[in-house]
Amino acid sequence: MKLPVINILGAAAGEVEFADDLLIKNKKGTQAVHDAVVGYLANQRLGTTKVKQMGEVAGTGKKPWKQKGTGRARAGSFQSPIWSGGAIAHGPKQRDYSVKMPKKVKALAFRKALSERLLAGNIVVVEEIKLANHKTRDLVLALKKLAPKDTTTLLVTDVVDKNLKLAARNLPQVQIERADALNTYELLRFQQVVATKAAIATLQARCGGKA
Repeated sequence: MKLPVINILGAAAGEVEFADDLLIKNKKGTQAVHDAVVGYLANQRLGTTKVKQMGEVAGTGKKPWKQKGTGRARAGSFQSPIWSGGAIAHGPKQRDYSVKMPKKVKALAFRKALSERLLAGNIVVVEEIKLANHKTRDLVLALKKLAPKDTTTLLVTDVVDKNLKLAARNLPQVQIERADALNTYELLRFQQVVATKAAIATLQARCGGKA
């Protein structure tokens, strides 16, 4: 598969080859993509919310009043949820939401997601993305030529340039990722993807091809 390459000014600058045998053109891997996205989102959850149970609330173990003869309801502990300052009934507990996925399933999901974006023509390949300075304005002007749609944009590079990183931090709709660290969720989350030639080579290597 040949992908057209443009320069940072938007002019044609040749082509780059992506091996056809690495692309998944059938439904294989669809479930893996779903599992990878669900697993990634689950792994972002901290699970640190917690309330105190009866055994954890500070207080005395003395019975509030005797069992019989007072005319009041029976009570056995000041730590009971019915008391102010007592425990919380049925509250959240700390838990681990993380999901472990086999490496082969993660690799299949990434390859499937990348194939879908390449086959749909949703990845713009640019020679390189380098800025002379860290001004956000210059990056905005460059993106208008590289990815003219006013939507969320993912910039995939082999090495994150310092000026590029500083210029993009004021743009909430733009995110930069290294090709060797890109995951399935990030690849699918953005409406447009702009990748450098070097990044495409890295992505192809990650799919099992030669860089």
